[in-house]
Amino acid sequence: MPTRKDSKGRILRRGEGQRPNGQYYFKFKDAKGKTKYKYSWTLTTHDLPPKGKKLGLCLREIEKQVQRDLFDRVAPSGMTVFELVEKYVVTKTAVRPTTRAGYKTVMNFLAKDAFGSRKIGDITTLDAKNWLIYLQGELGKSYSAIHCIRGVLRPAFQLAEEDDLIRRNPFNFELATVLVNDSIVREALSPQDERRFLDFIREDKHYSRYYEAFYILFNTGLRISEFCGLTKSDLDFENGSIRVNKQLQRGSDMRYYIERPKTKNGERYVPMSEEVKGCFKAILQKRANPPIEPIVDGVSGFLLLDKNDMPKVAMHWEKYFQLSLRKYNSIYKNELPKITPHVCRHTFCSKMARKGMDPAKLKYIMGHSDISVTYNTYTHLGFEDVRDDMLRMTDGAA
Repeated sequence: MPTRKDSKGRILRRGEGQRPNGQYYFKFKDAKGKTKYKYSWTLTTHDLPPKGKKLGLCLREIEKQVQRDLFDRVAPSGMTVFELVEKYVVTKTAVRPTTRAGYKTVMNFLAKDAFGSRKIGDITTLDAKNWLIYLQGELGKSYSAIHCIRGVLRPAFQLAEEDDLIRRNPFNFELATVLVNDSIVREALSPQDERRFLDFIREDKHYSRYYEAFYILFNTGLRISEFCGLTKSDLDFENGSIRVNKQLQRGSDMRYYIERPKTKNGERYVPMSEEVKGCFKAILQKRANPPIEPIVDGVSGFLLLDKNDMPKVAMHWEKYFQLSLRKYNSIYKNELPKITPHVCRHTFCSKMARKGMDPAKLKYIMGHSDISVTYNTYTHLGFEDVRDDMLRMTDGAA
């Protein structure tokens, strides 16, 4: 389904819409599962209503009110942590499938862990911190996994605090002040390592079939789900651009679905070099025409299909990188580090930063929502990058 925007060009969230007369609406399910609607003449607090219409609550404020009302309807006194999260999730009526899958993972964990059966009124900030330390130290959970768990518990407890079920949110603290961040930093490949890997792929009898796709990922900075979501109509060879306006996902239930960018920054046109153009043309030339073209949420014409004539997803490419890298490292003594589709993206971003691309332009190409994410790439440049630039700038200086 295409990205929905209002008459002012602003992207609408899930559940939001605008009628032909300009009035906004929010579609949701109540505590009994019945579909309901709320209406407003304004989307945000900065808007003014049309002439002759009264100024009331904006739609975004109404959405918050709906969530609180839903919570009030289902929140019993003396509830447990698991019950709190369960009721909190009920209020999240307009989230992406990937977000909902994350909620389910956290709920499954809390259903088994003793912390999930504790009363919310008994949880102190010290209890919350000690539990998170226990998850990392005793259960061996990674920082990123705990970050996801806390990412659900914190807003759930905040809702309970605002509803006067508890006096204070025990999870209202910065995670980095409590746990050791053991997250693996995805290092960009050096130009030499990138060249070694791509040369190997191009010449290998088996893995050469993936060369064009690997090259594109290393030289466009596309997210793997964006790459998987590309269709024939997204490629403009005349203007040398790739339209990026969707991501192809496949859930744990094996259902395919299209996910649209959360922000305007996610929709963009990425330039194609002549080499990238050649790779896309080779992919199109090799592409077999299936008896029935797969359609996902109204989208068809996907570039890369699997043996079942369904579009390839991130999992396929993660595996291709893993197996090809394993073969490379089994042959050559000078092994390459871990390479994933995200490493390709990070490598591209670092290459552009190294070559002096303006951060604002790089932010656009990468589809970053915040320029601080782009700037973070510049802080990962190595000594050799700094040395070369410094020598070039100081060469001949007095």
